Amino acid sequence: MAMKQGIFEVIKNEQIAESVMKIVLVGDVSAITAPGQFVNIKIDGFFLRRPLSVCDCSRRSGELTLVYKIVGEGTRALAGYREGSKLDLLTGLGNGYDTALSGERPLLLGGGAGVPPMFFLCRSLVAAGKSPTAVLGFNTKKEIFYEEEFRKLGAQVIVTTADGSYGTAGFVTDAMRTLSYTYFYACGPQPMLHAVYEASETSGQFSFEERMGCGFGACMGCSCRTKYGEKRICKDGPVLVKEEIIW
Repeated sequence: MAMKQGIFEVIKNEQIAESVMKIVLVGDVSAITAPGQFVNIKIDGFFLRRPLSVCDCSRRSGELTLVYKIVGEGTRALAGYREGSKLDLLTGLGNGYDTALSGERPLLLGGGAGVPPMFFLCRSLVAAGKSPTAVLGFNTKKEIFYEEEFRKLGAQVIVTTADGSYGTAGFVTDAMRTLSYTYFYACGPQPMLHAVYEASETSGQFSFEERMGCGFGACMGCSCRTKYGEKRICKDGPVLVKEEIIW
């Protein structure tokens, strides 16, 4: 399915943790075909669109859920959109995760803003009859979100906090080393992804973040070097397999 541009209506836009917002939109989600894909949102007053990973998506209702952290003026402006507002989105961007490789006990590793795409992935794996474990990493208790939502899907859930204020003290890799798994999927800040790469015992897939201009491969601004040549994170990624990554 090719990228689509469409107008979405805001159903809900609410704070769910410290500086973390959840926005629910309704529109044409037919271009979203895999967990790990992202959308690019046009925000009034800003030249470049803002890329956000898909947290959840329903083809039946057309609802699209995005969870984002307020980190700059763009996301702060997005947090100001109210119910009934309209947003211009590019959907179906990126390659997404390949769930066919998961095995029976996949491990999902999400750090901070990397947690949302793990939710859509978790739903897809459970629907396929798999038994995922989700390790959700945060800096502190105030930043935690979606712990219970993952549990309601049927996943085993482990929460880590860097300051030890909740759950397992430390990082996702501290929990990872104690677990048995058939494959892994990871999304989060690059230092976390590098640590997961070093600690992992199986193959897996990583979702990377880069500054993007267009979001669909035309500007080449998010290119990175892999073992198989240059790849554009927005189009050839954001998901790369462990075996092709160069740190």
